[in-house]
Amino acid sequence: MKMNTKRNCREPTPFSNASNLSNPDCRGVCLMSITWKDEQHPSFINFISSFLNAYSFRLNFVPIAPDFIFNCGGLSVAFLFVTNWDCNDTSSTFSRVQRLNGQFAHFYVVVTLPSKEQNDSFIRSYFKYDMKLGKPTFVPVQDLEMGFEKIVNIAQARGMCKRQDAIAKLRSEREKSVQGMDVYLKVVTSIPGIDSHDANALNQAIGSIEAIAKASKEYILENTDLSAEKAEKITRFFRDPKYYLGPKIK
Repeated sequence: MKMNTKRNCREPTPFSNASNLSNPDCRGVCLMSITWKDEQHPSFINFISSFLNAYSFRLNFVPIAPDFIFNCGGLSVAFLFVTNWDCNDTSSTFSRVQRLNGQFAHFYVVVTLPSKEQNDSFIRSYFKYDMKLGKPTFVPVQDLEMGFEKIVNIAQARGMCKRQDAIAKLRSEREKSVQGMDVYLKVVTSIPGIDSHDANALNQAIGSIEAIAKASKEYILENTDLSAEKAEKITRFFRDPKYYLGPKIK
């Protein structure tokens, strides 16, 4: 698709959500298709480059099948960016869409439709080629700059969701770890004469309750600062029914 070479692109300016774009946490990498780049007017490529540079995105030109692949927050998002909708040749666009749709988990198609004729043509073609709603998601826009802004916004939003999921997972794992440590302390400190300090020393030097249960008195003495009396109590607790059946977990 050849872009109108007479079109002049405006200079990059702060958009309505520029605060999100300038957030250091939202930086990422933009991979642009070399083929797509060669089909665009140099002024638009300069606009994209300046826009990404202003918001700390790294731009690379590579031979990829989609027009763009963004990596934000460890998540890859692929895009087709149709900059000149040809009402007389819609099949080539939808052939690309159908070919790429199954290759990427996160895939969007941004289409520039500045006229009513192009918009009507797009709608007819969408149903003609039996596209399923949201598979992939199509994003109609009125001009090139708006289209690229939408691409960056979508990539960032998906990246933020990925990071939030990762943070939630880490928080959950941390809570499980804390809960596991609480159980560990309750078990070990139920041994007569063993306090929290001793339990932590055993955890750091030997590890799990299972490992402590298998450890010999000599091994405990060699690897911790516990006294011989306490080491004896620990080994008896896990081997002598009078000990492991007697104490109760607090």
